[in-house]
Amino acid sequence: MVTLKAGSRPPWVGLGAAVWVQIASGNAYSFPLYSHSLKSVLGFNQHQLTMLGVANDIGENLGLLPGVVCNKFPPWVVLSIGAFACFLGYGVLWLALSRTLESLPYWLLWFALCVATNSSAWLSTSVLVTNMRNFPLSRGTVAGILKGYGGLSAAVYTEIYTTTLHKSSSELLMFLALGVPLICFTMMYFIRPCTPASGEDSAQHGHFLFTQAASVVLGSYLLTTTILNDIFSLSASISYTFLAAMVLLLMAPLAIPIKMTLNPTNRSKSGILNQPVGSSESMLQGEENADRTEPLLTPSSSTASLGSFHKNDSVSEIDMLLAEGEGAVKKKRRPRRGEDFKFTEALVKVDFWLLFLVYFVGVGSGVTVLNNLAQIGIAQGVHNTTMLLSLFSFCNFLGRLGGGAVSEHFLRSKTIPRTIWMTCTQVIMVITYLLFASALDGTLYAAIALLGICYGVQISIMVPTVSELFGLKHFGIFYNFMSLGNPLGAFLFSGLLAGYVYDNEAAKQQGMNLLNSSASCLGPNCFRLTFLVLAGVCVVGSILSIILTMRIRPVYQMLYSGGSFRLPQNSDH
Repeated sequence: MVTLKAGSRPPWVGLGAAVWVQIASGNAYSFPLYSHSLKSVLGFNQHQLTMLGVANDIGENLGLLPGVVCNKFPPWVVLSIGAFACFLGYGVLWLALSRTLESLPYWLLWFALCVATNSSAWLSTSVLVTNMRNFPLSRGTVAGILKGYGGLSAAVYTEIYTTTLHKSSSELLMFLALGVPLICFTMMYFIRPCTPASGEDSAQHGHFLFTQAASVVLGSYLLTTTILNDIFSLSASISYTFLAAMVLLLMAPLAIPIKMTLNPTNRSKSGILNQPVGSSESMLQGEENADRTEPLLTPSSSTASLGSFHKNDSVSEIDMLLAEGEGAVKKKRRPRRGEDFKFTEALVKVDFWLLFLVYFVGVGSGVTVLNNLAQIGIAQGVHNTTMLLSLFSFCNFLGRLGGGAVSEHFLRSKTIPRTIWMTCTQVIMVITYLLFASALDGTLYAAIALLGICYGVQISIMVPTVSELFGLKHFGIFYNFMSLGNPLGAFLFSGLLAGYVYDNEAAKQQGMNLLNSSASCLGPNCFRLTFLVLAGVCVVGSILSIILTMRIRPVYQMLYSGGSFRLPQNSDH
């Protein structure tokens, strides 16, 4: 049994600490900063480099084990495992890139990168699951904030890379191997399950707005300083001043618990969540207790409140009364969407696989561009990878933060399912990939900005949607299974398609077979076929997203019919 920490401040302290861990968990987004060094120093061709990008994405999203572990152990255990994986994986990569150890085999580097970025899955799962349970009535907002800060991590690493590390790829790998574990061990004490405050706390909305505003200021600041560093040759003192200001902005969410300590207010209305809404304690109870308390008769009031959503129950009330009178054995029923599912129960649901496919198309195609960002820029005559990555990171952040906030607003006011925004952004992604394929002058930055926003929306919408459809009890497993769409898309679209097309085009340009060399490809043809395929895939994803939205709309009408989130009675299964 996990011990809950009571009080109104601890959840906000944990959220402030989670921001730092979420930034650290974005270490996989730093791959474009050192990928060019792997190619030049170690002599890899583009196909080998894209397969390393696949390892980067597999490690980042292979989180089924963290999802299981976070249900059985406290968050500090999950964070410790992630810190060790980060140290081990990036340590091996540093040994290879710095030439401390010569001639490390390619398969070892592939595996080391997979282990290194797998730390992201452990860190992100720990903070996301913990905070979703600490704020169960504001899932979309919390997911948007945490995933938004995760999206900013690329810009944070870029800031460190350009100012402190002087654009040294080997020093960046050393920083990842040592700095990320240090952050984890510093913050793990504050990230713990807490008793959530009730939704009647009027100050909570203001606190969320402050955190969102602070993240927007941080994102704008990172983009501005990156541009200044690119245009002007700044002195070391100015660069370190920029870095110190970034650290202060990262500490902004901690102002909320500090303010609550210095100016305590009357919180008589903000107690522990009552049972119908779903308390943290009930969500964290083991399945053993649930099995012992299965009712013989489903309360009629629950059936009435769910209306047509429960119309498929086949057992009549008379039969149930007779069974009760005769002392019949307890009846188990399958959970309905909105209740707590076991993983095996969700696997047979059409909505589960529709959501997976839609997410796979959105993030799988987007990560293909991210993994090849440096080569895409060079092919179109833009050699500044840090600018491209910072722009993608900032727009990715806007998409994540905005996706969570906008979907939450329209869900509560109009009961519009969150997945409608996945549909809209995938339609925009079709246009964006066609823009990439055209390679018109001056469109690269606009295309990257649009893609970053759409990519961020896909991530921030998936997180609360899967928790609302299949519950919070096993949320860690569901979330990490959905995340497998990212490496699967990277393998199919980046590893098998983009890398192969790029190397073939480079060979044509040089008039010889260069599949075993590190030659660069120039011109729009390097990725044109890849972008056209991605545009077609997103057309299919848009259609699937429309189908999913139509199917789950009754679920959201049931959950948010009163304008605020209301859990159905937990199914006893």
